[in-house]
Amino acid sequence: MHPSTLLLIVVVTGASVVHGHPATDTPAAQFWQQVLPGTRMPEAIADLVKNGIEHSPLVEHYSAIPSISVCTLFKSACNPRTVAETGIFFHESRLLPGSTMTLSFPGEAATAILPHDVADKVPFGNLGDVRAAFNILAGSGEADQVRHTLSRCQEPPVAGEVKSCTTSLESTVQSAMDMLGTVNGDQGVWAATSELPRGGLPRQPYVVQAVAPLDGDRYVSCHKVPFPYAVYQCHVAGNAYRAYVVSLSGLRGDKVASMLAFCHVDTSSWNPAHPAFEILNTRPGGTPVCHFMPYGDLAFVKKAGRAY
Repeated sequence: MHPSTLLLIVVVTGASVVHGHPATDTPAAQFWQQVLPGTRMPEAIADLVKNGIEHSPLVEHYSAIPSISVCTLFKSACNPRTVAETGIFFHESRLLPGSTMTLSFPGEAATAILPHDVADKVPFGNLGDVRAAFNILAGSGEADQVRHTLSRCQEPPVAGEVKSCTTSLESTVQSAMDMLGTVNGDQGVWAATSELPRGGLPRQPYVVQAVAPLDGDRYVSCHKVPFPYAVYQCHVAGNAYRAYVVSLSGLRGDKVASMLAFCHVDTSSWNPAHPAFEILNTRPGGTPVCHFMPYGDLAFVKKAGRAY
């Protein structure tokens, strides 16, 4: 396999709109269906949209909560010991039916996805403005998280990567479409996400029940990053992929989760201090690095000639 190949493991979220969910009649949901016709909005995303309407972060206190999602970014410098406890990074060879993986995913904050018209009016680029808008104390853990997120969004991409930070569902979807080089409503594009409880996965061995290939030509992944409201860092790198649906079960054999994950073959431009290298005993440009996608992260999939 050529070293520039990027392997991707994804879960299709379905081919119908979620009926009866409170978020389905929102402008965000209408935009989603217009741009991604036939693709169901994942429950995790619908819940975050609902939170943005019912629980405004402008009036609710923002608390710093550790995020495992940022540890998967190419320039991550998360503590390897802390990350290793989650099991989020793994070797591709583990993706065989019957193999066991010990996972411990922490619960994710239900950070609200703001309505597009609100997000456009809320500060994002300047730390002082964000602190003032959300009553965040200087020197606090919350201020530190915001500072790191703004820094990540403003720093240049690694070699071969295209990236953006977005502050609403509409801008996230549109950014992904632009990266995929497609037009809104393209029947060959759909969205995928991990399907697992927002409360996370308790630490225990999980069994890989099934690994099914999923064909795609190009993918964009969007990771939630810590902020008072939902901000996504979306990126794409490389041109070749393989895709799979991975079903996990608990000790009793009951289905627990269907996980979205990436396997990156070319890691030569990653931060040498990336936690995955120590956890998997590899180095930049060495053994492929695979990782699961946490709750609320998204992937957009493009397949030429896909028919519904």
